[in-house]
Amino acid sequence: MTTAFGVRSEGLVQIYPTDEGEDVVALRSVDLDLAPGSRFSLLGPSGSGKSTLINLLAGLLRPTAGRLRVGGHDLAQLSETDLVAYRAGGVGTLVQGAARNLLPYLTAEENVRFGRLGVPRRRRRGLRPVGEVLDAVGAGALARRRVAVLSGGEQQRVALAVALANEPGLLLADEPTSQLGVDNRDDVVEGLCRVNEDLGTTLVVVTHDAAVAARIGSTVTIRDGRVGAVGHDDGDFVVIAGDGSVQLPLSARRRWPPGTLLRADDDGTGVRLTERET
Repeated sequence: MTTAFGVRSEGLVQIYPTDEGEDVVALRSVDLDLAPGSRFSLLGPSGSGKSTLINLLAGLLRPTAGRLRVGGHDLAQLSETDLVAYRAGGVGTLVQGAARNLLPYLTAEENVRFGRLGVPRRRRRGLRPVGEVLDAVGAGALARRRVAVLSGGEQQRVALAVALANEPGLLLADEPTSQLGVDNRDDVVEGLCRVNEDLGTTLVVVTHDAAVAARIGSTVTIRDGRVGAVGHDDGDFVVIAGDGSVQLPLSARRRWPPGTLLRADDDGTGVRLTERET
């Protein structure tokens, strides 16, 4: 079994400076707690901060402020050398578009071997055989075929095998089914879930597809750079931020536009919101 990584962020902030001098706040006070071996789909509209969060988890960005721990790694404090080692051995990333993850002139098994080059040789000897990695995602029959001649669904399965080449504790998949038909989509999602269940790898999937999110199970919704809601089997729950603020569900936001005055009454069993009468 892979040693799964938990994810915990506290007050995570990411700011992008611009040439115009007006900084863009991509994430603001994000608190997140994902248990080792769990799986979540990451939801939210374009520009909400999903890609920024994925890049932080992948070790491609450093947080502007706050804390971010993945497994035993404090990503805000790691040296550049340690970040390189983390990316090579701790996390697997499946970027959007299967071809962007692969070298088309190599075979499937050669792509997986290439994905292991950054892993220290001592640890590389302990990794499972390449054929087993391909089998784990349903791509064993593709081992000796060049990626360039594979279908889109086949390429995505090989890309998933490459993301698993280093047996990561955390697998990040950014829109892994966005360019696939329904049958191939379902095959890829099944492969992702099988990786989580059989290998124990913690899984975070960015998706806009409700069917994919439903199959993954639990959800984290990002809105306006914050975690707005978390969904589990027993329902969706809004998240109280560190400053005490909450993001209302979309249905409530449609009902009550910005500036609406609401009374919040706590009767001991729950809080009731009532619009002020005019």
